[in-house]
Amino acid sequence: MIGRIIICFLCVLTTFVQSAAFGKSDGKPDATGVVQFDVNSQSADGGLRDFAQQAGLAVIFRQQSMTSFTTNSVKGEYEIKAGLALLLDKTGLSGRIPENGTLVVEPFSSTNLAKEKTDEGNVMERAELNKKLKGGTSNLLMSFLMATGIVSQNAVVQSANAQDANAQQDQSNADVVVVTGRRISTAADAVGEGEAGNTISVTRAALLSAPSGVSGLKALEGLPGFNVQTDGALGLYEFGNSVTVRAFNFQQVGFVLDGIPMGRPDAFGGSPIFRYVDNENLGQVRASPGSGNVVLPSATSLGPVVEYLTTEPSDEFGATMLITVGEDNLRRSFIKLETGDLDGFSGYVSRSKTDSDLWRGPGTIDREHFEAKVRYEFDDDSYISTQLVYNDFFDYDSPSISRAQYESPTSTSAGRDGTGRNIAYLGTVPDLGVGSDVQFQNSNYTGYYIDRVNVREDLLVGVTVATNLTDTLDFKSTGYYEDKDGFGVSPDSYGNTLRNYDEQVAAGVPASFNLPLVMPRGVQYGLSSVGGDRKGITAGFTYHVANHKVEFGGWYEEETFNRTQLRLNKEGGNPAGELIPSEVAYYRRNYTSDREFKQYYLKDTMTLLDDRLTIEAGFKGLYLDYGLSGFRDFDDYSRVVGGVPVIGFGPQTISQEFNDGFLPMAGAVYKVSDTEQVFASYSQNFSLPRGADALFDNIVTPDIGGERSTNYELGVRTNRPTFNAALAFYYIDFDDRIETAGREVVGQPGLIETIAQNVGSVEAYGIEFTGNWKPEFFQDYAYITANLTHNVATFKNDINSSGGTPLGIMGNQLPDSPKWLATVGLTVEPTDWIVANISARYTGERFADFINTQVMESYTVVDAYVEVGSGVEEIGPLKNLKVRLNVTNLFDTDTLSFTFGTINGTAFYRPLSPRTVQLTIGAEF
Repeated sequence: MIGRIIICFLCVLTTFVQSAAFGKSDGKPDATGVVQFDVNSQSADGGLRDFAQQAGLAVIFRQQSMTSFTTNSVKGEYEIKAGLALLLDKTGLSGRIPENGTLVVEPFSSTNLAKEKTDEGNVMERAELNKKLKGGTSNLLMSFLMATGIVSQNAVVQSANAQDANAQQDQSNADVVVVTGRRISTAADAVGEGEAGNTISVTRAALLSAPSGVSGLKALEGLPGFNVQTDGALGLYEFGNSVTVRAFNFQQVGFVLDGIPMGRPDAFGGSPIFRYVDNENLGQVRASPGSGNVVLPSATSLGPVVEYLTTEPSDEFGATMLITVGEDNLRRSFIKLETGDLDGFSGYVSRSKTDSDLWRGPGTIDREHFEAKVRYEFDDDSYISTQLVYNDFFDYDSPSISRAQYESPTSTSAGRDGTGRNIAYLGTVPDLGVGSDVQFQNSNYTGYYIDRVNVREDLLVGVTVATNLTDTLDFKSTGYYEDKDGFGVSPDSYGNTLRNYDEQVAAGVPASFNLPLVMPRGVQYGLSSVGGDRKGITAGFTYHVANHKVEFGGWYEEETFNRTQLRLNKEGGNPAGELIPSEVAYYRRNYTSDREFKQYYLKDTMTLLDDRLTIEAGFKGLYLDYGLSGFRDFDDYSRVVGGVPVIGFGPQTISQEFNDGFLPMAGAVYKVSDTEQVFASYSQNFSLPRGADALFDNIVTPDIGGERSTNYELGVRTNRPTFNAALAFYYIDFDDRIETAGREVVGQPGLIETIAQNVGSVEAYGIEFTGNWKPEFFQDYAYITANLTHNVATFKNDINSSGGTPLGIMGNQLPDSPKWLATVGLTVEPTDWIVANISARYTGERFADFINTQVMESYTVVDAYVEVGSGVEEIGPLKNLKVRLNVTNLFDTDTLSFTFGTINGTAFYRPLSPRTVQLTIGAEF
């Protein structure tokens, strides 16, 4: 059945490509169509681009002539021409849409008073125009656009009239036209036009084309610089995610949601972004692989920052509903209700429910997710907005596997089922016989899946206030509160539990700490509970004076995190037995950690040379206080001295500060021409040690400091009528990297301890390219997107093994850090109501260990989708009725997709999930 679906999809896609290549007579955008607009009041350059993209039009205007104009907001349902009139009302701009569907805009002048031309008059003006098109870059480009059919002759006539009105202006300084397509991103989004760093965005159209219910991390996998690997087609398994970018991993990237810093991305006690977003509510995902921005709040970023921006409430009352079904018994529903504009008040609430089986082995995924936002606008410049996210998640674990297990033709363990990529936990309790003491003492009884679960419940509330205090001073502040609760379970064997039980009983733990213990019955229920809250506030001012935009402000946050870890008995010691909460076999952890973050910043952005040069300069200060109190690990309960168990250290309190009051950044963008820019940036970054709880819950206080990096970027970008692209070169010096390594104990020669340390540096350099191309021969019906990353990330220093000897890793490549990444995609839009895409993502060869002996092969995975119905007229109460088919891993690539890395031991991997098909039906009301 799946094979037939794939064959049909490929046949349809081939037909689309042929249609695109040879064109269609009725494919022009309809200027009388009704569109749901969401365009903010902004500079004319951005407002025109947003309007044209949402209306499905190409747009032509001169950038230089737009710098002093501001377009109006257009929110709600309008016919395109009516929306255009509202956009340009009283702005000093005029626009029209000729038959070819190209929106043409220019400053209003006397030449605009006679736009309705007779055919005879048009012929005369074209003759005059031919005289004007004899020289000059702008004229040659206009001639080319007219010849290729991108711009109608009427549009060129209008452009020529604008030239007459500005005849005194030096033609060498005039901007050439800029054309954007119906679905292609604007240059500001696609290649970061105007940015001092390499900043790329994922647009709402792309987000809505992704498989329904995917993790928010997967939005990054098609961007240059980001190596994103997730477990399963949806990527919802919290311990199955891997992100590397340049020299950094997931824990060294800053994530921000609508101005709210997401804190640590740790699965235990953190706030990973994928818990807090549904694709349907995202308006944009904006990623900077390494330039840093002092304005954004983050205690984890060493350069890379990703902003997730949700949509604003609509001005129109309505509802959206999506239903998705797919393989592995996937069932997902999404519903969203909009209030519309009620005298300045608007809001929405959405709910999604995802249920699925795991793609390998027994177990399920159960996710219920709510999002809500309300907004009240006092005027065009002042508003208050409140948002809420609630996420309730439950799933089962699946095992990581070694290469030997993956390549074995038979199951390699009595505690596992399946072979190759399908190795999984057992769906039934194995029959392993009866031991001498208890029935379930064999460690392979821990292979039963039922006690391998993850449960998370998260609530996030944010309130944002923004206003213009004066004509030149703006203010914006966001306060937020997050509550986290959950637990994880993994079984513990009888033998391991018995050793810890015997030690704690012999040491006197029950009497000394009033913690009763019960002898283990068999397989143990290993409970780890997590919880806590975060609360904070950001505040920022923006001051406009002359050619300067000065930004200053700060961020404050307090976070409390609680963790407990112990082992509980089950009835009969049976892994399938009922839990006995009152029978604790041993204790391991029970502590609270506290974090306090303070950040301030100052940044000046100035424009020079008639706005051709933009310079940014600023700095931030970051003060991070960490404390932990309670039972940190085993030795706080009991320890062994001279072979004899003794009582442990008891509850402990430790703390440390990580501060840097001056972290500078600088950047510049220079317009070499009206279509090309060069940019450069520099930043210093500092972060709280990643995995701080795992470092500080050891008995020996780690001798560590925060990690540091210095990031350099140099690049060029172009924005042309059918092509935009950016090429960035970067270099990163990453110091004080934290790793677990062996060192000699002070005062005890020859005795080696293995603890976390700042053990050296990493350097990374490379190139990142991204581009979008709309070939003329596709006649505006298709475009190609591509990106390429070459990243060389290596160790600059050696570290010692647990035995104290050097490992010899200097110059080695970082684990799971491929030198080559590439993505290429073709999107076809032969009509307003069909869009299809096929994309291939290549991940190059890399290593799984520090010593670079365990090679991970390169691989390519192909995804595809086709959507039918977008743009279809209303059917009764329904509008925008659409059906989308998504296929992940189209050609069923079978490989080990990523690893968590190891120093010199056996590496364990997550396999790539097989081909997965899902079907989504959606409509608006």
